[in-house]
Amino acid sequence: MRKVKTVLLIGRACRFSPHSEAKDEAILREVGRQLSEKGWQTIIINEEEVWPTSLHIDLCLSMGRLPSTLHRLAQWQAEGMRVINNPQGVELCCHRLRLFNLLERQEVSVPPAKGDDGYWLKRGDGVAETCNDVVFAANEKEMLIQQQSMRQRGINKIYVCAHLKGDLLKFYGVEHAHFFSYFYPGDDGQWKFDDEKRNGVPQHYAFNIEQLKALAHRAAELTGIDVYGGDCIVDEKGQISLIDFNDWPSFSRCREEAAKAIAEMLDN
Repeated sequence: MRKVKTVLLIGRACRFSPHSEAKDEAILREVGRQLSEKGWQTIIINEEEVWPTSLHIDLCLSMGRLPSTLHRLAQWQAEGMRVINNPQGVELCCHRLRLFNLLERQEVSVPPAKGDDGYWLKRGDGVAETCNDVVFAANEKEMLIQQQSMRQRGINKIYVCAHLKGDLLKFYGVEHAHFFSYFYPGDDGQWKFDDEKRNGVPQHYAFNIEQLKALAHRAAELTGIDVYGGDCIVDEKGQISLIDFNDWPSFSRCREEAAKAIAEMLDN
């Protein structure tokens, strides 16, 4: 008879889920439900709640991003527990400047530092928690003004890249589970801060899906993240550039399929 195993599912602090609190909670609960159906004992908490201490835990699934959360998960990992996502990878994804410096060094296709169509300035030492953490500048002069404004708000590490024209795509993946999906947010109008609207109505330019999968897989490999999502731009020539990569998104457009893939990956 199979021994019942216990999985701890840790939800994300609300500050890291702007306009997506319910969506982030929903994917975690759906994974928990599917694991329960496979015979797992599931415990769901938020990273800001009191964590269980006396209970034996076989596996930890975490959407958490607080430094205290990542520190504790790294300790558990060092003691032999399997933790998904890898806390070191999550910390890297939460530090956009380090992340994109790594991607560029490894020759992953990312936006250039300069361009003719404006600039994006993004908080470099954390993920976007408010609309002021990611701002657009129409030209270099405005970019310098925005840099100064961000520094005055206490944001001293800033990632700056050129704006790219083309179709904005959001992709979602689960490593080791053969799950990959992508969507055009301009088709369904699901925006977080409305920044995505700057690329306009999708033209659905032709591109190589295997190239997109390889790009996403390479980013996952470099960060050590198993459950991921990201954004990219496909230009009129079909060239793909990665503009964001995140640990454990909400999968709101493909929640049930993603949860099934995550649960099967873990159960196997």
